[in-house]
Amino acid sequence: MKPTQVTLKDIARKLGLSTSTVSRALQDHPDISAKTKEAVQKLAQELDYQPNMLALNLRKSKSNMIGVVVPEIVNHFFSTVLSGMESVAYERGYRVMVCQSKESYEREKGDIQALVSSRVDGLLISVAATTTEYDHFERLVSKGVPFVFYDRVCRDFDVSTVEVDDHEGAFKLVEHLIQQGCTKIAHISGPKSSSIALERLKGYVAALATYKIPLDNSLIFQSDMSLQGGMEAAEQILSSGKEIDAIFGMNNLVTLGAFYKLKERGIQIPEEIALGGFTNDPLTCAVEPPITVVAQPGFEIGATAMRLLIERIEAIEKQKNQEKITIPPPVHIKLKGELIIRKSTLKRGY
Repeated sequence: MKPTQVTLKDIARKLGLSTSTVSRALQDHPDISAKTKEAVQKLAQELDYQPNMLALNLRKSKSNMIGVVVPEIVNHFFSTVLSGMESVAYERGYRVMVCQSKESYEREKGDIQALVSSRVDGLLISVAATTTEYDHFERLVSKGVPFVFYDRVCRDFDVSTVEVDDHEGAFKLVEHLIQQGCTKIAHISGPKSSSIALERLKGYVAALATYKIPLDNSLIFQSDMSLQGGMEAAEQILSSGKEIDAIFGMNNLVTLGAFYKLKERGIQIPEEIALGGFTNDPLTCAVEPPITVVAQPGFEIGATAMRLLIERIEAIEKQKNQEKITIPPPVHIKLKGELIIRKSTLKRGY
């Protein structure tokens, strides 16, 4: 049998008070006497009264819920980002509602609609790999819904962003490969619509230019940023007849896919082909040889994005009774990645 939920009416009836008096007593309203407050709070504790948070939030038009759209929860990087988000949200009295787009534009659009319908106070969004239309973001702007892009951002909107300096990270990794004697470096990139794929490609090109290595566009291969995509791109590289001495994968799944394909072909890493990529997934250091990566500060990305969003939400909330609301200007934060050098790229043995 379902237990009966104690209500304000139950407390009011037992004490012979009105429900409005009980409500104000529980909220420590100055118009209610200390004696009445004490009686109400004591009985509420005895009866284990729990306020209906949904009803309270509807009256306050604030839910203290943050919606998060993530491409893949199973991805180690994104799970670390979510941990950072939840840490800050919990400290600030918010809860997190998570939806994963599975790299689908349609799912991303549906997730955002569902979260807004659930009355979240704001959204944190990392754009799906297949998203090339931005009408769902335009609707958020037109409705005045606060949101922040993290990791994978869309630069078409004047909203805050938190990301890693992908250009610099890619540059450092390719520079390291060059310093190891590599000059024929293939790059497995991602969709052209992806902000991280674009910036990492630019970093790759910049490093080659800095060291006066001619850019060979035939050594740039596209993928869908998945494990299977990395395996397929690596197969294309190895079947192309191109002479290569290194592969730079744009993310951990792509890099691991390339690793498995090289192993399947019996190719020695790094003696024949060196391999490096982005994101310090635990698997990258569990395989043999361990893979050189650009580690991203996932926890810090999530925590920073959550702080920016909550600050924006609360700045707007403070002005809700004013005729004119001043929207805080957007903030754009780029965090630094760290190059972690492992055996997969050490052709010179150091």
